[in-house]
Amino acid sequence: MKVTESASRYSHLDCMSTRELLEGINSEDHFVADAVVPAMDQIEKMVDGIVERMGRGGRVFYLGAGTSGRLGILDASEIPPTYGAPYDLFIGLIAGGDTAIRRAVEGAEDEFDGGWRDMQPYHPTSEDTVIGIAASGTTPYVTGVLRKAREMGLLTGCITCNPDSPVAAEAEIPMVAVVGPEFVTGSTRMKSGTAQKLILNMISSSVMIRTGHVKGSKMVDMQLSNAKLVDRGTRMIMEDTGILDYGTARAMLLKHGSVRAALDNFKN
Repeated sequence: MKVTESASRYSHLDCMSTRELLEGINSEDHFVADAVVPAMDQIEKMVDGIVERMGRGGRVFYLGAGTSGRLGILDASEIPPTYGAPYDLFIGLIAGGDTAIRRAVEGAEDEFDGGWRDMQPYHPTSEDTVIGIAASGTTPYVTGVLRKAREMGLLTGCITCNPDSPVAAEAEIPMVAVVGPEFVTGSTRMKSGTAQKLILNMISSSVMIRTGHVKGSKMVDMQLSNAKLVDRGTRMIMEDTGILDYGTARAMLLKHGSVRAALDNFKN
């Protein structure tokens, strides 16, 4: 029996009040952050490996099915606007293709060769990294791509919530967060999904910081895609320079296109 499929600690959910449901879900969520801690050494190894390969032009591919695939796509899609990184630096792929982002594609996750096939338009190289995401740790789409990628010399890692899984056996760096039974039995979009999201946040954020996209604690390369981000960038410039008023800082930001460029121009 997989831990992710084991029976909920709660029974008769259908008889609970709304408040009881909310408190039960929240109580279970408290286990998640602690469940990530045992994976910290492996997450550190993953980040260091990615940073090393990115220095030689490598990219990161996230592959998964269902919720796991959607979480990878979410994380990858947020890197360019947040850190000003290229759109092809983190690439999220889901079993069944883009259609599966909104609707399940029957049988797609069972294609053992599907993940590696989906990577081919991106011409993967040995400098790239593949991170397979599978709460169950048994998804053939993920198992298959990890095996093939490792054979081809790519760095491989996985994020899963079951110990001793096939996916973890295929990955060079398995990252395992055992969160226990879900509140709704087998619904891995809940605690398992939260654990996966936490680990993805840790990996991508740490990689972006290590590769120079953050100064102090500020996202100096973020894209100025809306008024909120222009305002945030303006205040970063004001804080860093210590002498510019809001209007001048905003004008500099819009002229140079990023906080980093505006500050570099100011200092020069």
